[in-house]
Amino acid sequence: MQLELVKAANTTEGAGLPAVNGPAGDAGLRLEDLERMALAANPTIGQAKALVDAAAGRAQQAGLWPNPTFGANGEHVSKVTGGGAIGGFVEQRFITAGKLGLDRKVALQDQAVFVEHQSAQKQRLLNSVRTLYYQALGDQLLIQVRTDLANLAMRAVSVSQELANVGQADKPDLLSAETESERIQLELVNARNARERTWRQLAAVLNNPTLKPTVLAGNLEDFPKLDADQALEVIYKDSPELRAAEVSVHQSEFSVRRAEVEKIPNIFIRGGLRNNREYGEIGPLGPTQRRGLEGIFDVGVEIPIFNRNQGGVKAAKADAERARLEVQRTRLSLKARLAAEYKDYKDSSMAVERYRTRILPKARQAYDLYLSNFRQMAGAYPQALIAQRNLFQFQDSYVAALVNTWQRAIEIQGLLLGGSVDLGMPKSTGESQPASGGNEQ
Repeated sequence: MQLELVKAANTTEGAGLPAVNGPAGDAGLRLEDLERMALAANPTIGQAKALVDAAAGRAQQAGLWPNPTFGANGEHVSKVTGGGAIGGFVEQRFITAGKLGLDRKVALQDQAVFVEHQSAQKQRLLNSVRTLYYQALGDQLLIQVRTDLANLAMRAVSVSQELANVGQADKPDLLSAETESERIQLELVNARNARERTWRQLAAVLNNPTLKPTVLAGNLEDFPKLDADQALEVIYKDSPELRAAEVSVHQSEFSVRRAEVEKIPNIFIRGGLRNNREYGEIGPLGPTQRRGLEGIFDVGVEIPIFNRNQGGVKAAKADAERARLEVQRTRLSLKARLAAEYKDYKDSSMAVERYRTRILPKARQAYDLYLSNFRQMAGAYPQALIAQRNLFQFQDSYVAALVNTWQRAIEIQGLLLGGSVDLGMPKSTGESQPASGGNEQ
């Protein structure tokens, strides 16, 4: 019986550890494939573009001149006066002080803000896909680890049963092996459920309900090495959040100028022709001649005596100050968020390094020693199985640390644009309305 147990131990030695990396080359679905599918099918990309197009339309509309008004008029139309005067006119409102140009500049800055949010939405979507990809790759490897561990646990139950039959193991040893096997089987089920969850989330982000779990190609161990200061410089340079805040400063400056010129009145001009059928003179023998064609015109301006848009200017300047402070707030927020993400990245990357260079080698050495002792009949076989189980559990933790390192790196390299892929875009920052107190007619 002891020789049979030695033979059984030899069969477990070759089990080893599953490969940490996914299949190479074209052996599985690649991250680039998932990104391409997401950009092509996720509806938030189209929504973001539509918002940019809508802002472009508002910018075009903001600079258009008001349409002229054509009409007809009549005065003293009666038989007594000989028919009165009937004619037509055209009326035009002339916008002064470059107000339309400023309206368009404000609207163009509004469009630029939406362009930055469109860029942010694309990056946010890519970050979500990449996070789920590495989670799915980790789930794939954990299933391999836990499958091998479950097989090992069942082997431990079998060996413990054989040892109990020959009187070399007690009933508690057998019960412990059986309960450990049940626990590991449950962990394997949990790992499979986690993989199903991740792929369902991927299907939602990719807008592909038919997407099913498949083998992924990738290298989980080759995570990027990041430096906090360099990462912050890149974020400050490329962050759509910060660029949008800076664009809002320019927009607020144009809004202040627009509010200041609002008090300059527009000019209203109206002119036309009419046929005056009244008689001009009445002589001794009666009416002599009708008045005939006459020209008419009206010119008007609104005098800013009471309303000089004082409140509008004050509000625009306050908004401009808020916009300038928003740039500072955004920079501070990005720095604080990076500090939190980088701390988690360093923790998990250090854990990966510790597992790779110290914990896993020692666990392998312990397993090899226990197995060697058993082969020399100087140790119990369950001890070797326990050592191998610990080795697999450390591998489980190692894979989890790798996944967390990748996800934190994605968050940092993805300009801290994590969270939901729902369209995180604001309403229009300004409908290009004049900053007036109701003077526009």
